[in-house]
Amino acid sequence: MQENPGPHYPDNRGPLPYGAAPSGIPYQPQPWFLPSPAGVRFDHLARNPAAQLWRSIVGTLLVAVGFLAIGVVVVVAFTVPAFLFGLPSPVDPETGAPEPTPLGLAMTLLSIAPALLLVFGVAALIQRRRPGTLSSVAGRLRWSWLMSCVGLALVAMVLGQAAQWLVLANSGQDAAMFGWAGWEGFLPLLVVIVLLVPFQAAAEEYVFRGWVLQAVGTHVRNPVWAIVIGSALFASLHGYSSAGLVDVFAFGAVMAWLSVRTGGLEAAIALHVMNNLVAFGVSAASGTLDDALDQGRTSVPWEALTGTVVQLGVYAFGVMYLAKKRSIHTISG
Repeated sequence: MQENPGPHYPDNRGPLPYGAAPSGIPYQPQPWFLPSPAGVRFDHLARNPAAQLWRSIVGTLLVAVGFLAIGVVVVVAFTVPAFLFGLPSPVDPETGAPEPTPLGLAMTLLSIAPALLLVFGVAALIQRRRPGTLSSVAGRLRWSWLMSCVGLALVAMVLGQAAQWLVLANSGQDAAMFGWAGWEGFLPLLVVIVLLVPFQAAAEEYVFRGWVLQAVGTHVRNPVWAIVIGSALFASLHGYSSAGLVDVFAFGAVMAWLSVRTGGLEAAIALHVMNNLVAFGVSAASGTLDDALDQGRTSVPWEALTGTVVQLGVYAFGVMYLAKKRSIHTISG
């Protein structure tokens, strides 16, 4: 960790405590945002002069509580008016799962998307660092790099789906991937998907590959610990079982590894957004959105992990190759 870059005593006795000044020297207030460390990986960007264990713990608790509170507030905001005005409920009263309607889908996505602002605020208030350091070592989201990763994501997804279809077909299982529910039911859902999924997917990346990765990375040298902890927390919030949880954990681990190796969240956001757009879009088009919204009723066969391996492998290789070719910065300047 770098030494405190704040004000020092004029006789080189060391750094002044924040808010203090020796006699005869006018007090100069320090800016709230402290400088980020130079020459460090993405997972170490929170190692500024205010980096203390209690800040990581308190900040993580605030993110966790805030994440849950956002979900509760959004569900109440959607269900209470529906009850009062006799409108269709966005929640199935028997299972508690969101209904496969535009209202139910919007409620689900909006119960996650505002966490994007939550992590920005916690980083600024608790860790005294600019929210942009959650995005990349450049202190901002590198849009050109993100859009390059979108193209790679599409290629990886097509190859992964093709591999999954072949394995399921050869094993004698139902490999059907697409049906058609009709334009009348699909178009309203498509509007919600296009408008809200990018924010929902990005919010999850900022929470688990941004905040968690850097909160743990502030206090450990090896990124493996931060990657494993963040991926386990990410998987725990999904309702799948067995193979489904392995799939989600693997996705989180590879996205965290790419974030460390490429110096930012762009690669992770690109694949997460494209994956969710396609997943929700196909489910809405085929009339099976209820399965996507109620993960507990979705059984993922172990053979389907073949597609996961192909998709993540192709994407990770492509991202690393393109990052080297484009000389993407992987440490802070």
